[in-house]
Amino acid sequence: MKNKRVATLTLDDGRSVELPILAGTLGPDVLDLHNLSKLGLFTYDPAFFSTASCSSKITFIDGDAGLLYYRGYPIEQLAEKSDFLEVCYLLLHGELPTAEQSADFNYRVKHHTMVHDQLARFFNGFRRDAHPMAVMVGVVGALSAFYHDSLDINNSEHREISALRLIAKLPTIAAMTYKYSIGEPFIYPKNKFSYVENFMCMMFATPAEEYVPNPKLVRALERIFILHADHEQNASTSTVRLAGSSGANPFACVASGIAALWGPAHGGANEAVLKMLEEIGDVSRVEEFMKGVKDKKYRLMGFGHRVYKNMDPRASVMRDTCYEVLKELRLEDDPMFKMAIALEQIALKDPYFIERKLYPNVDFYSGIVLRALGIPTSMFTVIFAVGRTIGWISQWNEMMSDSERKIGRPRQLYLGETKRNYMAVNKRR
Repeated sequence: MKNKRVATLTLDDGRSVELPILAGTLGPDVLDLHNLSKLGLFTYDPAFFSTASCSSKITFIDGDAGLLYYRGYPIEQLAEKSDFLEVCYLLLHGELPTAEQSADFNYRVKHHTMVHDQLARFFNGFRRDAHPMAVMVGVVGALSAFYHDSLDINNSEHREISALRLIAKLPTIAAMTYKYSIGEPFIYPKNKFSYVENFMCMMFATPAEEYVPNPKLVRALERIFILHADHEQNASTSTVRLAGSSGANPFACVASGIAALWGPAHGGANEAVLKMLEEIGDVSRVEEFMKGVKDKKYRLMGFGHRVYKNMDPRASVMRDTCYEVLKELRLEDDPMFKMAIALEQIALKDPYFIERKLYPNVDFYSGIVLRALGIPTSMFTVIFAVGRTIGWISQWNEMMSDSERKIGRPRQLYLGETKRNYMAVNKRR
């Protein structure tokens, strides 16, 4: 047995306390701060920059080395060799499935893709010009009003059924959201298609014609789902966990995750990249724009990352996917793609950007790919939500399986008024 490792904190009044040092299988050691309560202290860490809110076996990120692992598997390998439902199984169950397990999992997901017919009527309550994420928050939250048979959060079978339903129904709801916004009839799921083929069919098919998926475009969207499936304890995942810690049902928890993802600082980055490219306007203005970035005149979107201090490992996969999609659609001369390439070339050579580690991230190319696939910018964050649902539900399930689970209750550093006595209104000045 390894010797217990501790750090000792000594206060200026002479009191001290031992803080155990915990080691994970990967990543830096952490200080266990439970013993601070013996001194009547707690920590102050705005935005949790230096705080581990939980222990987890699902996703590992090393931002300095540019690594992202799902259950130990490098994201590059999964994006190249795996499919999305296999990744879903991996995140949810901890291991890649056998052929038999994969077939069973795929079958169960396919047969949960339909939504209750009454749920479809919910859409009539929204304006057609409502933001798709507003609709998603409402409709996904409403799932708990229809599927009462799987809401016992302490029952592992119920949690499994809820997970399957969320993975299966989110693409259906997302496609219905899009169809409603453009005034076209809903397209029902078809079990003959794969998961991603089915989603693209529901998005782009019409009753007038038979839909034939393009394998290369399907593969591109599948990679986007895989790359966005989980990303450790980000804002939306932490929101799902915090909501789940109260005992809320999984549908409500995922709806809370969608609400957090809606924030432009979290889920809207690829949309911001496209907006930036539109403002640049032409490849001839790229050098002028990058000079403006260095002069603090413009903001460079899609470069750098709060977590990754090196290259985002998802970015190279997305860049290759971008090449493949534009070649397939004969859009190699796409003005936005040319601008993106020019921006990247400058950023990877200019000392200003290299010193600040402003490398392209996954959002830099994903917006161009989604746009090429025919997905409007208002739906970009919805696509993100469809891919991230498996991460949310896997993290939620892991937390619910923890025998030491407690309701989340962050502390605060109070800076308000000290005690004051009430004064009648006629005596106030």
